[in-house]
Amino acid sequence: MAHLHITSWVIAFVLVGLVTTFTRNGNEKVAKISHMILRLFYLLILYSGGSLFASYSVYSVLVIIKLLVGLWTVAAMEMVTVKYKKKKPAGIWWAQLFIAAIIAIVLGFGFLGAGVLPA
Repeated sequence: MAHLHITSWVIAFVLVGLVTTFTRNGNEKVAKISHMILRLFYLLILYSGGSLFASYSVYSVLVIIKLLVGLWTVAAMEMVTVKYKKKKPAGIWWAQLFIAAIIAIVLGFGFLGAGVLPA
């Protein structure tokens, strides 16, 4: 399940870049389609992340923080794309996305692992 989770959020990051680029270039139809695909990947991220969360036998503080930071990352991705669509400033949301993604990646790979890295 960890590989599905990692693949999903990597594709989601690429799709955020595509949606913002298409929106900025005025290609609204392609941006809307890409945004809908991105939302499907949010569901995959939430499903696989929830499955990883359920796989822990002991819920430590780090696991709960990782869950919350992961939700924060998904929310920041959505807010960035929505702000671009509405042609409003998205700088604060880009900063939150960057910070949340770094924290989630460090917690996920550095401390929790979940069977991705060899022991």
